[in-house]
Amino acid sequence: MANKVYGKPSCINDYVFTYCPGCGHGIVNRLLGEVIDEMGIVEDFIGSAYIGCAGMMTNFYDTDWMFPLHGRSPAVATGIKRVRPDNIVVCYQGDGDLAAIGTAEIVHVAARGENLTVIFVNNGNYGMTGGQMAPTTLIGQKTTTCPMGRIAEYHGLPIKMSEMLAQLDGVCYAERVAVDSVAHIKATKKAIRKGIEYQQQKKGLSIIEVLSPCPVQWGLSPKDANKRIAEVVTGTYPLKVYKDIDAGIK
Repeated sequence: MANKVYGKPSCINDYVFTYCPGCGHGIVNRLLGEVIDEMGIVEDFIGSAYIGCAGMMTNFYDTDWMFPLHGRSPAVATGIKRVRPDNIVVCYQGDGDLAAIGTAEIVHVAARGENLTVIFVNNGNYGMTGGQMAPTTLIGQKTTTCPMGRIAEYHGLPIKMSEMLAQLDGVCYAERVAVDSVAHIKATKKAIRKGIEYQQQKKGLSIIEVLSPCPVQWGLSPKDANKRIAEVVTGTYPLKVYKDIDAGIK
């Protein structure tokens, strides 16, 4: 008899996969599902997803989800957590959602130290709506709204959310990870689990930023998109623990 070495997380259903080929969201969705299963929190879990690519994820899980307006996940999650403090509440956000229209929400949730876990998927553009420039688009990167490449003097500099939020006292944990390699995928799962464990321990806000490929809008193959993360994107967004109160990293 063959030994089973891998299986779909039980909290993820058989809904048809709707992400683009090579998209990193599917990997992050699977990792979150694995953590939910392994921690035994499926009955206590409430997710808050955003309008955009990850909005599809509410179809994939046999768990409770809210679907707020663009950028408002942290505000909605705050209400959920305050009414149901014993539940595990996770915000799942993209870079346009968290770092643009939802900047005020994430900053003030972090400043208040709301006991939440935020998974921030950063692919450097608005993937669903046409590949427009986002606050995290790299200098020189071409998008549909900066076809000649992002220019610092004209468009401003990329916003480094993990570094910025780590400065707020209400944040207990901030780490930037990636899903471009097996080793990095393992580190991403570990970070997601730690963020949820810190919520269980009532330590404050955790943010896990995940560098994710967007092959279609980047105009690259999935393989080359992952290579771009390793060789280009991490030059602007280093993979690092920016804050971990238990480890003494401030």
